[in-house]
Amino acid sequence: MKIKCNRAKFSEAFQTVASVAPSRSPKTILQNVKLDVHGGEGVLSATDLEVGIRCTVPEVEVQVEGSAVLPVTRFGAILREAPDEQLELEADPQGTRVLGQRSEFKLPSQDPAEFPDVATFDSDKFHEVPARFLREVIRRTIFATDTDSSRYALGGVLFELTEDHLTAVGTDGRRLAKMEGPALAVNGHHTTDQMTIVPTRALQLMERALSDGDAEIQLTVRSNDLLVRSPWVTISTRLVEGRYPKWRDVFPASKDGVAIELPVGPFYSAVRQAAIVTSEESRGIDFKFGKGNVTLAAQTADTGQSRIELPIGYQGDEITIMLDPKYINDFLKVVDVDKTFTLEIRDAKSAAVCKTDDGYGYVIMPMAREK
Repeated sequence: MKIKCNRAKFSEAFQTVASVAPSRSPKTILQNVKLDVHGGEGVLSATDLEVGIRCTVPEVEVQVEGSAVLPVTRFGAILREAPDEQLELEADPQGTRVLGQRSEFKLPSQDPAEFPDVATFDSDKFHEVPARFLREVIRRTIFATDTDSSRYALGGVLFELTEDHLTAVGTDGRRLAKMEGPALAVNGHHTTDQMTIVPTRALQLMERALSDGDAEIQLTVRSNDLLVRSPWVTISTRLVEGRYPKWRDVFPASKDGVAIELPVGPFYSAVRQAAIVTSEESRGIDFKFGKGNVTLAAQTADTGQSRIELPIGYQGDEITIMLDPKYINDFLKVVDVDKTFTLEIRDAKSAAVCKTDDGYGYVIMPMAREK
């Protein structure tokens, strides 16, 4: 194998792919990235046998086709430190040579035939989802998952795909985030007959590897895995096993609560201020709504008290609820600071529901007040 490549663009693709390779593994070949050069293009791939990625490298001049196994640490360091705009790569059974204008490196290499196959996207049934929307879905649900739980299903985000819709749900049992929006089914693709729980780690990779400029992203769900394809990247992941909670039952059905419109930016600031005196043992904040104000109050024996007022439009009966500021802030961090959201509450013991006008919903369970 022999190629010339743009060092900066090759490095960017290599670092994305290398993030999947495990730092330790009984199979040492997994600690590498494989480069395949065929049909005039170069494709980098890596896997830990749970998640896999394939990435086409731009601006590669192919001189001799073939394959090479590239060590993540050493080869990645060469790409970062070399000052050259162009690099030459040559690989044979004896190893890999990397040539710059005034530099030369020789690295040992393992047999490319021993590298596990990384899945390719070859299905004609899939959903098309706008790239910007998919990244927003991930950002707005992934933080609510629980990767440490013994309930493995909570360690991922549930994807439900219908004819023209994607609904994604993440929960850790104490709060639940739901995002929904457009997704076009091609050739009848859907997930209505199976639980599609995408692991958190795979979603983190998708958020990094997919860009808004990709326009449309394709998703296909098979019996045990999910494949996601953009024009440059294909990501495959095993699905999380287990039964996902009946998330629709979590959203309060009662209509006897109140809906309060709140400004995201000022409310986020008020919550952060009130939380200054909270601690791990006493982290609750009282939110008191009424008479054109919301008052946020916190008190701990060791760290003091806080009381923050924010003018709002609500003029109804006074309602007080205690919430964990971390859970409120997690929601506020992923919505536009210039927008407003609706907070639906009924009483101190019922779940609070935050909603935006772009398909985002968030449920928080109230904290019990100490007697």
